[in-house]
Amino acid sequence: MLNSKLLYFVSILVICISCSKDVVKESVISEKSLESQMSEAYKKGLEALKQGDVLFAAKKFNEAEILYPQSQSAPKASIMAAYSYYSQDYYGDAVAELKRFVRVYPKHKNLNYVEYMLALSYYEQIIDEKKDLQSISDAKKAFLNVIKKYPNTDYAVDSSFKIDLINDILAAKEIYIARYYFDKKKWVAAINRFREVVDNYDTTIYIEEALHRLVEIHYILGLEEEAKKYANLLAYNYKSSEWYKKSYSIFNKTYEKNKRDKIKKENNIVLKKFKSLFE
Repeated sequence: MLNSKLLYFVSILVICISCSKDVVKESVISEKSLESQMSEAYKKGLEALKQGDVLFAAKKFNEAEILYPQSQSAPKASIMAAYSYYSQDYYGDAVAELKRFVRVYPKHKNLNYVEYMLALSYYEQIIDEKKDLQSISDAKKAFLNVIKKYPNTDYAVDSSFKIDLINDILAAKEIYIARYYFDKKKWVAAINRFREVVDNYDTTIYIEEALHRLVEIHYILGLEEEAKKYANLLAYNYKSSEWYKKSYSIFNKTYEKNKRDKIKKENNIVLKKFKSLFE
């Protein structure tokens, strides 16, 4: 009886070991099969990208990532999907793919490149500063993020340059609106817009005009001390500019007259010289 029981348990044990080996073997085969499928999908994605079929390329890269998400190549496939969209101006799709990457792979070694590419994808969507305010805002925020997180990189250098361009766009928008209010003699609204340029976009090419307009408006309103404050600021920083000369003429009424007389005198000299050639 004892021998029969022992034989029974030994038989069960042999069967279990055999089954375990089959499972392990099947698992290894399955894993290799997934890796092979992923490699194949990735290669098809590269081929499609070279041929310019970016939508199919992105689809194959996404497929490669899904087939074997625990692979070290999965994040690379995700980046390639985003790049496929970006390369042919599908910026909305690129943004979605890049934001997903940041969420799924927050510690990845290429995160700096991904976040820079995300900022570029927002930036490339800017067409009209009067309409694309959301893209402008998103791009500036994303570039500032790159500068903050990766300060000593080429990505930070280019991000800083792009922010300067964005600030020029935003300043241009403010100046455009401010001029409208100025022409309509809506002084308070104009002051607020020109002040926005002075306070937030003082490194742009529009700062000189904004300061001069603030001089002009405050002088019109009889607020000469306030006008002088902006005139002094303009003189200190941009004394050689045409906008400073215009502001100076507001306080020195003889300036424009002397300037016109000088031009008239120079013209007379030229005319006399011209006439003498035929005498």
